[in-house]
Amino acid sequence: MRGSNERSESLFSSVSCEARVPASHPLRPIWAMVDEALEVMSPALEGLYSKFGRPSIPPEKLLRALLLQAFYSIRSERQLMEQLDYNLLFRWFVGLSMDAPV
Repeated sequence: MRGSNERSESLFSSVSCEARVPASHPLRPIWAMVDEALEVMSPALEGLYSKFGRPSIPPEKLLRALLLQAFYSIRSERQLMEQLDYNLLFRWFVGLSMDAPV
């Protein structure tokens, strides 16, 4: 029996980006190393930003996104933003939720 070809779009998702990335994926150990390095850099990054005003994009997320750009040979920041918009692996690595704006 042939199934129907209708789209079933759910309103909510109970699966996180973390659950979608396989435990054996090569980016998992890289993520741990990057997380450790950024934790060490955090005080220095904190000193570069003002205490008042509009909050910026966290520099940790920007650095993670730029690492993905280098790892996957993405040619431009525009293409990187496009990948971050729909690639769950990239969202997970950067630290974006499934519905967070890019």
